[in-house]
Formats: sequence, C-alpha cells, structure tokens
Amino acid sequence: MSTETRWGIVGPGRIAENVVRDFPHVDGATVTAVASRSIDRARDFAGRHGIDTAYGSYAELVADPDVDVLYLATPHPQHHAVALQAIAAGKALLVEKSFTATVAGTVEVVEAARAAGVFVMEAMWTRFQPAVLRLQELVTDGAIGEVRSVQADLGVAREFDPADRLFAKELGGGALLDLGVYVVSFAQLLLGTPDSVRATGSTFPTGVDAEAALLLGWDDGRSATLTTSLRNALPGQARVFGTEGWIDVLPRFHHPATIVLHRPGRDAEEITLPPVGTGYSHEIAEVHEGVLAGRTESAVMPLADTVAVMRVLEEAAGQLGVHFSEAP
Repeated sequence: MSTETRWGIVGPGRIAENVVRDFPHVDGATVTAVASRSIDRARDFAGRHGIDTAYGSYAELVADPDVDVLYLATPHPQHHAVALQAIAAGKALLVEKSFTATVAGTVEVVEAARAAGVFVMEAMWTRFQPAVLRLQELVTDGAIGEVRSVQADLGVAREFDPADRLFAKELGGGALLDLGVYVVSFAQLLLGTPDSVRATGSTFPTGVDAEAALLLGWDDGRSATLTTSLRNALPGQARVFGTEGWIDVLPRFHHPATIVLHRPGRDAEEITLPPVGTGYSHEIAEVHEGVLAGRTESAVMPLADTVAVMRVLEEAAGQLGVHFSEAP
C-alpha cells in the first residue's frame, strides 16, 4: 500500500507560495508539478521550490499521470472548470476557498466528485488549526453550555485598485469571497446552517463588495454577527457565547494559536496550541491521509458544509447587489 501522494499546484500565486512551504511537514506528500497559464511563471515557481515539472497550461497538469492530487489556487471563478476536468481525470482535489464563485458551481463540482468517488475538499485551514480543534472539544464537552451566538470579524485596509484581483468582479473580487468566507465558515462550524441571512454593506466602483456586516439567524433564536471588509482593518477576533460561559479566539482567529475559556466564578483559562509550520500542514495532511485511506471527503471539512457556506455568501452578496459568475 502506497504511503505517498504526489501533488500538482494549479496557479502559482501568493497563497500557493505560502502553502507549498508546509509540504515538508507532511511525510509522504510531495509537490512534483506546477501549472500556470504562463510557462515562465510556472518555471520560476518550480525553480524556487525545487519542483521537478512545470506546465504552461492547467490541462497539461490535469493530464499528468504521475500526479495524484491537485491543489487549486487560481482566482475563485476559475476553480469550477479546472475542478471538473480534474475530477473527470480521477485527480483528488484541495480547492482554495472560496470553493467557487457561485452556489451552482459548487454544487456541480460536489456532485461530480461524489459521482466519481474522488476525494475533494475545500482548503479552509481554520478548521484544522489545533486551537480551533480544542475549541470544538470544549464546546462538545459542554464547557460553556449550549452555544447561542458567535461573533467574528476579518478585514484589511486595501487601497482601491481596479487592476488588482481583489477588486475585479470577473476574478471573484470583494471582501465576502476572500475574507467573509472565514467568518461564515467559522459560524457554520459552531452553529450549523442558518435559517436567515441579512447583510448590509457597500460596494466598490468595480461592482464588488467593499465591506459587509452579516446577521445570521436560526429559528430557535441562535445568531451570528459577522463583519468583513477591504475598506478598513479589523481585529480578526472571534467569540463563541454559551449559556455557561464564552470562549475568545485571539487574533487572528482564522489561524489562531490561543483561545481563552471564560466561565462565571472561575479564572480565565488560556490555552495555546500553535500550528505545525505556517498552519497549512494540517489541511495538507487531511487530504494526504484521506486519499491514502480511500475516503472521498473530509469529516472535518465536509462538502455539505462547503455548499452551506457558499449559499450564505451568495445570499449576502446578492443583498448588496453583487452577483458573480464562473469563468468559462
């Protein structure tokens, strides 16, 4: 039985630069190829990271018989088409968030993966951080009673530049798909899928969302208040409120090292559990182990949760007058 997975990188951009550095922390997971629409970019990336093969098209990488798993790190609207091609070729996938640009695109990829029996997972590294796993254990054990509410914020100050991917509608720009996905996924992890979504915010001249405040509601009265922005920096903190206490997730909550448990009548309990490497090693290991075990999805980041999060993001964006489409 093999103990190795051979990986290809689709889209050697900023996030791929960070993720590829964590592969040495996962025994048996090796990056063997990289693809870009620019062969020069692919060769440059390969040279700097010691990768054997560089391709000037995504199709060439998808067709490579010596690659088992693709890490898909192109702009959001480009995920859909490449993912479908990869699934058809029997390649396992780790797909950067947001998973696609639309709910319809996400559902199509998920259905194709399930029909083909191919492992596919959203690259939501937050759910694999040791501190977040500990938070889930505390919640499951009843440390703060019943969870009734979640607060989370994530924002950065970016000068408006219509040429930048973050502000380009055709590239899935805006705060929600890039940063809002974190706050929504965190709330979904702890509270499940909401019954209502209310959003307020503003847009940039290019038509993408600049900032958004979301109120997610559940029919039993539970709630999540979430904020994301490209207009201004936000602390990046989260709080989980229960009937018998609360847990602070210290900044930045989407890859935290420390959580603080607060319970009435007791001293605050600080728990520090730093990630291995930069923090991407844990999601890489999840895919690596899942593929070797013959699983088709992750129990930590299941595909149903990815679909649920995309539904919230699309509903929120729509309320701000923002509608995305998948790239052809």
